[in-house]
Amino acid sequence: MRVQEIMTRRIATVHQDDRLAQVQDIFTQSAFRHLLVLNSQEVLCGIISHADMTRALSPYLGTDAEVERDRDTLQRRVHQVMSRDVITITGAATLESAARIMLEHNIGCLPVMEQDKLVGLVSWKDLLRQFIAKT
Repeated sequence: MRVQEIMTRRIATVHQDDRLAQVQDIFTQSAFRHLLVLNSQEVLCGIISHADMTRALSPYLGTDAEVERDRDTLQRRVHQVMSRDVITITGAATLESAARIMLEHNIGCLPVMEQDKLVGLVSWKDLLRQFIAKT
């Protein structure tokens, strides 16, 4: 089976100069765990995960101990937090190769590219769903 058969085609993206407050809103309102980051030319330049956000934001946000400095963490820009060395895969790649790449690099998803164009995303959850469906 190929990546293109199970990948998510509805891709959530943000821009590298967006604020973390916007990313937090997206993560809060949706089931996304990864957002692909585009530059001003709409080219993939990074990825930001829910875990990246957790590390970047103050743990005191939304608590009684919250102060202005904690709220200021929401004003940081995506490019300050995102992972820049994005590992990608093609839709023609096998699910086994996708799983190997994710395990080898300890990552949770792979953007799917075709001719330098972003066409989808495959995550470890997509791979697990397919594995369960086969059993």
